Amino acid sequence: MSKRGLPSGLQMRHDAHYVEELAQHRPTPVGRMISVDKLDPNPDQPRVEIGDLTDLTASIIEKGVLEPLLVKPSRLSGRWMIIAGERRWRASREAGIREVPCIEMDIDDRAVAEIALIENMQRKDLTPWEEADGLRALCERFGYTHEEVARKVGKSRSTVTEALSISLLPEDIRERCRHADIAAKTLLLEIVRQPDEESMRSVVEAIVLRGMTRDEARSFRRARIGNTESRASSKPFTFRYASPGREFRVELKFRRSGVEGKQIAAALREAADKVECIDKDGNVE
Repeated sequence: MSKRGLPSGLQMRHDAHYVEELAQHRPTPVGRMISVDKLDPNPDQPRVEIGDLTDLTASIIEKGVLEPLLVKPSRLSGRWMIIAGERRWRASREAGIREVPCIEMDIDDRAVAEIALIENMQRKDLTPWEEADGLRALCERFGYTHEEVARKVGKSRSTVTEALSISLLPEDIRERCRHADIAAKTLLLEIVRQPDEESMRSVVEAIVLRGMTRDEARSFRRARIGNTESRASSKPFTFRYASPGREFRVELKFRRSGVEGKQIAAALREAADKVECIDKDGNVE
C-alpha cells in the first residue's frame, strides 16, 4: 500500500454524520493530503483515553485512512490542529503513513470545541463516563437541550437523559466505581437512581462484595425506598403550634403515627383540664 493514507483509486469520503456540522461553517471546507508531521493534536481534546490502536493500525496498513481527519490551519506556524481524528492520526504514524487525507476547516475556537465533542460522542467505544461527560459538556458549554444534543450526536433522547444522570454522580462515588471496575451502564443507572448518596454508596459496596446484577441492584433500590417510606409512615406524630405573637408555643407528641384532628383536639382539651389545676407554684392540685 502507498505511504499516502488514501488508498489508490479512492476519493476522500465523508460520513453523513458530519454533513450537518460542516455545512454550518464558512468558508467551505477543503479536502487535501497533509503530512502527519505537520499535524498537532487538539490540546482541548475531550477524549480522556486514546485506547488500543492495534486494530486501527492494522486496518490502515491494509486499507488506508478511509475517513479524513478534520483539521484547522494555523497561518502563523504553517501547521494544522486536529479537530477530529486523533486516533486515526496516531495509528497512521504507527503504520508508517507519511500523509493522511484531511478536511481543512477555517473556523473559530467555539466551533472547534463543538465539532470535537460531537465527533467524540459518535464513537462506538465510548466508556459510560466519556459519554456522560461529553453530553454534559455539550449542554453546559453550548446551552443545548436534551433533544438538540440527541439530534446532533445521533442518539435517542432517553439515552442522552440517562447518560446525563450518570454524569451527576458525586465524585467520590464515581471514583469508587472506577476502582471497582463498575462500568456497565445499566449498573451505573441503578446506582444513580438510589434515593440518596448513602444508598448509592451502599449499593456500590454491595455490587463489589456480592457481584450484584442489574436486577439485584434494582431490587436493592426498591427495598431501600420501601424501608425509607415505611420508617417515615411509622414515625410518631408531633403537633406543633406557635401563637401569632410567638409568646408561647405548644408541642404535642403522640406515640403513634396517623393522628387525626379530632384526636389532637381531645388531647389538647385533656391537657387544658390539667393546666387549670396547676397552682401558682406549678404543682397540680
